[in-house]
Amino acid sequence: MDKTKQLANGIEMPRLGLGVWRVEDNDATNSVKWAIENGYQLIDTAAVYKNEQGVGEGIRQSNTKREDLFITTKLWNADQGYDSAHQAFNDSLERLGLDYVDLYLIHWPVEGKFNDSWKAMEEIYESGRAKAIGVSNFHQHHIEELMKTAKIKPMVDQIELHPTLTQVELRDFLAKEGIAVEAWSPLGQGKILQNPTLVEIAEKHDKSAAQVIIRWHLQSDSIVIPKSVHEERIKENFDVFNFELNDDEMKRIDALNINERLGADPDNFDF
Repeated sequence: MDKTKQLANGIEMPRLGLGVWRVEDNDATNSVKWAIENGYQLIDTAAVYKNEQGVGEGIRQSNTKREDLFITTKLWNADQGYDSAHQAFNDSLERLGLDYVDLYLIHWPVEGKFNDSWKAMEEIYESGRAKAIGVSNFHQHHIEELMKTAKIKPMVDQIELHPTLTQVELRDFLAKEGIAVEAWSPLGQGKILQNPTLVEIAEKHDKSAAQVIIRWHLQSDSIVIPKSVHEERIKENFDVFNFELNDDEMKRIDALNINERLGADPDNFDF
């Protein structure tokens, strides 16, 4: 399997990265450093995580060339709007200590604001300070609404996605539109790691249930960003390119879907 996914603008995005949601600043530094030392290139943070500074420090401590990394951050809801999006992006760059990010996302579809936010993001993209732009938690109708005024189509939609929330219709729409799918909470926040189907498949491959889920994401053509603050787990989560799930195993994992959201519904959030 290719370790990168080509986005609509030709940029190669790593298929497997490290997420740092709910990771404290100091822990983020260590997690990012460990991840990069163990082969990760994609690091996913956000302004609202309040750990961009720690992520930036982890990048510096890794002593890795900036061009060999793929750094994502996100525009928070309170900062949406044309002028405030520009300011929020500058603030994120400053906290990260970077000249550019590889991907900048609108974090949630704030009604009445995301179109103006996108205009700012298009300008940021055209300036070269974000190599790609996209959205997060956008349903199909949000993207269709965005495209009424957008000049540039989002290159990525980062959505809640795991074996108990497979979002097949949305993923089919995104594939048709050439928008890459990226999974957050890809391991179902750990709630499905004891699932008998996953445990059985994992034992067959001499892998962990987490590794099987990550592999399922990769073979489903999703970019995936599991979170961990433990070095051994970070290593383990990346050790998924040396085995393959067969069609039957993929279908059995697909069948675990119960449309179970662990996070907010993008049509009904109040933050």
